[in-house]
Amino acid sequence: MTFLHQPVFLDQAAEILCAAPGRRFVDATLGGGGHAAAILTRRPDAELLGIDRDPNAIDAASQHLASLASRAHLCHDRFSNLEVCAASIGWQTVDGVLLDLGVSSPQLDTPERGFSFRFDGPLDMRMDPSAQTNTAADLLNNLSETELADLFFNYGEERMSRRIARAIVARRQEKPWQRTHDLAQLLEKIVGYKHQHGLHPATRCFQALRIAVNHELEELENTLPVAARLLSPQGRIAVISFHSLEDRLVKNFFRHESSSCVCPPGLPVCTCGKTASLTLLTRKALRPTAAETQANPRASCAKLRAASKNETMNTADHF
Repeated sequence: MTFLHQPVFLDQAAEILCAAPGRRFVDATLGGGGHAAAILTRRPDAELLGIDRDPNAIDAASQHLASLASRAHLCHDRFSNLEVCAASIGWQTVDGVLLDLGVSSPQLDTPERGFSFRFDGPLDMRMDPSAQTNTAADLLNNLSETELADLFFNYGEERMSRRIARAIVARRQEKPWQRTHDLAQLLEKIVGYKHQHGLHPATRCFQALRIAVNHELEELENTLPVAARLLSPQGRIAVISFHSLEDRLVKNFFRHESSSCVCPPGLPVCTCGKTASLTLLTRKALRPTAAETQANPRASCAKLRAASKNETMNTADHF
């Protein structure tokens, strides 16, 4: 598998992180190593820990970062295990963390991975194809109609989720789900192209299945407080998201951690004792420039949010 991926917010993310005073950085979604290379090139004094659950990404990044290998440490793992990966190389704190969420272009463009409705392939969708975990086919063939409807609605925001779930369950009584092409055809028939505003009818359900297979939202929710806790004072965290579910989690976490009081409105004095652990570096999410979107259409829905660690320690144990 060739791993050719064009990173989004390449310069902006590197600029934000490299402004941190320390020299230990983490690219927790390594991919092909594009962001990692940009950070190490900008900061010749820095070391970087790169984490990815996709072994193909680790192999590709290893080649991409070959000339920088003395300063790059690669770890094949989920980013929720950030603290374990950092400890494995003797890091107790870090000075910058990057999360570039979602699926990469090489994953989408490889039919055998099953991420895309544009190609026929097995309904897999695992970020780590070696993991002994459920595939998209497993979910389609084993979840109840109600569970499938909830999955498509909650993770894909698909308004026709119940009708789709009913059709999926009916079809699997005759033949189990195995191929992306079959699912895409069913979704085209049920959802159709009307009122889709240019979106393929299968987009939302494929997104929902991918999120469920890889537990993406749970991974993100678990990782954000760990990353904030590991940051040294003035360290920075930058998160690139590609859909509203991810961005909402990031936005709410940053808002909570940059607030100095979470008492109910109306109390005469603060009783919670909370202090802000982060300072927002982006009041509103950054969006790609027109030039970047033109060069990389997949960047059009990306958002970048960033924050820096305050001197006081108070991470989101109760977020």
